[in-house]
Amino acid sequence: MKKLRLGTRQSALALTQSQQVADALMAHHRGLLVELAPIVTRGDREKGDLAKIGGKGLFTEELEAGLFDGTFDFAVLSLKDLPVVLPDGLVVAAYPERVDERDVLVSEVATDLDGLPSGSVVLTGSLRRGAQILARRGDVRIEPLRGNVETRLRKWRKSGHAGVVLAAAGLKRLGREKPELNEIPAHPLDPEIMVPAPGQGILALEVREGSEAEELCEVLNHIPSAVAAETERRIVAAFGGDCTLPLAAWAQITGGVVRLVAVLATPDGKNVARAVTSGDDPEAVAAACIDEMHAAGAEKILAALGAEPPEGA
Repeated sequence: MKKLRLGTRQSALALTQSQQVADALMAHHRGLLVELAPIVTRGDREKGDLAKIGGKGLFTEELEAGLFDGTFDFAVLSLKDLPVVLPDGLVVAAYPERVDERDVLVSEVATDLDGLPSGSVVLTGSLRRGAQILARRGDVRIEPLRGNVETRLRKWRKSGHAGVVLAAAGLKRLGREKPELNEIPAHPLDPEIMVPAPGQGILALEVREGSEAEELCEVLNHIPSAVAAETERRIVAAFGGDCTLPLAAWAQITGGVVRLVAVLATPDGKNVARAVTSGDDPEAVAAACIDEMHAAGAEKILAALGAEPPEGA
C-alpha cells in the first residue's frame, strides 16, 4: 500500500479541508493511504497584525520546510495564504475545484453592506475587506479581528457589534462537519461589490517538484479553477501583495472567456483603483487588467501605502 503524509495547519478548517482532499485522493487511487500530519505554524502562533509581522507566508514556511526535509509528501493550503513566488523545487500539483469565492456578512441587523446602520462596527482581519467596506460605507467603523472561524464568530457574538465578514468557502467546508455553522445569519456579498481575495475558495496542493506525490495529486486538478488561480495570482505578482495590501482579484471562467475584476485601495477606502477586463487569453486579460489598474491610479495608492510594485512589474 502506498502512503502519503499530508502536511496541514492544525485549525479546524485546515483539518477539515485537508481531510476532504485526502478522501478524494484515496477515492481516485485504490490502495493509497493519505495520513494527515498537522502542525501549528508561526502564523498560528503569532498574535499580531499579519501585515506588520511578515504576511501570510508565516502560514506556509514550516509546511514548506517539511516538504523539503521529507516530513510531508504534500501540503494542502488555502491558495490565498500561499505566496506567489514558491521556493525553488516546490510546485503546485493541483488546484481542486473552487468552492464559493464570495465573502459573507454574518449579521443579525443587516443582510448586506448597504443595510448596516450608520455608525455600526464591522469586524474583519482583512485589509482588503475593510477597505472595500469603507469605500462603500464611509459611515461605519472597522475593527480588526484574527483567529479561526469559530473564534471570530465567538468574538463577534461577545462584542455585540453589527457583523463580521468571513469567507464563504470556509463556512461551507466547516459546515459539512459542524452543521450548527449552517444556522448562523450568514449573508453572501455580491462579489462585484466585495471583490474576493485572489485565490479565495481555492485550495493548492503543494509538492516537491518531480515527486511521486506530484503525479498522484494531479488527478485533482480542476482546469477552470487552475486558470482562475493563475490569472488572479498574476495581479498579486504585479503589485507585490499578500495580506499586506488591500488587493482583490476575481476571475470568472465562462465558455472559455476569462473575466477579471481587480481592486487596489487604501485601507480607509478613500482611494480605489478598479479594473475589469475580459478575453480568451488569461495572461493577456491579466496584463490588460494591470495596465487599467495603473491608469486608474494604482501607483498613487501604492505610494500612499509605502509600497512599490515588484521589479519588472
